[in-house]
Amino acid sequence: MAVQMKGAEVSASMKEALQAEHAALRAKGIDPKLAIVRIGARGDDLAYERGALKRFGGLGFTVEVYEFPEDIEQRRLECEFKDINDNPSVHGILLFRPLPKHLDGEALRQAIDPRKDVDGMSPLSAAKVFAGEDDGFPPCTPGAVMEMLEHYKVELKGKNVTIVGRSMVVGRPLAMLMLAKHATVTICHTRTVDMPAVCRRADVLVAAAGKAGMIRADCVTDKSIVVDVGINVDAEGKLCGDVDFGAVEPVVSMISPVPGGVGAVTTSVLAKNVLKAARLQLQ
Repeated sequence: MAVQMKGAEVSASMKEALQAEHAALRAKGIDPKLAIVRIGARGDDLAYERGALKRFGGLGFTVEVYEFPEDIEQRRLECEFKDINDNPSVHGILLFRPLPKHLDGEALRQAIDPRKDVDGMSPLSAAKVFAGEDDGFPPCTPGAVMEMLEHYKVELKGKNVTIVGRSMVVGRPLAMLMLAKHATVTICHTRTVDMPAVCRRADVLVAAAGKAGMIRADCVTDKSIVVDVGINVDAEGKLCGDVDFGAVEPVVSMISPVPGGVGAVTTSVLAKNVLKAARLQLQ
């Protein structure tokens, strides 16, 4: 039976260090603050917001939610966003995406202060991650994958890692973080020939394609370490990942479940990034 990599265990292990760093910044007169910017009330945004508020509340961090109507005009949104961006009491900004179709998200991506971009939204954040610079912010989900693997003592140096999915939110930045740990990284996508064979060669397999159950037993071996980043809803209305858990779990050596896996770590990584942002702004 596979070892299940539980997100709650990873977050619990991060809590003490986060609280200690928070206390150190407070002692210097800095109250690290996150601004959550939400347009409308999508269910997935609200679910993540509730999780973030709960996590930050448990850590004693300050969070302020800026909620705007779904039909907000572009010009007003840009003005409101600028006020948040320029507010010296705000150290990190999380903007829920995608935006409603009538809005231009690119304008906000370009406008956000890179020192406050705690979810890796801006082009400069991406450039810093791809360049391997320490003051960049990768999106929180790739950061959560790395925290999980570190907690469960998965050595990446010299290992073959396959990432299924090439988005700028997970796949590509995660590949850069893996390369920084000296892994040999392969990215699979819809044009990959014989994907199951490519996946079977991996020591660590990360499923991040956004397609329920696409990673089946023929994609893994008894040595595979599988990290499931997918968040989907099955025919019964239940959350599920990109991995067919029932078929894969009996085969592999380690696996993260959905729910209860990587998703449970992302808000802790968000808190870690807010502390990092506060340090950068203090400097």
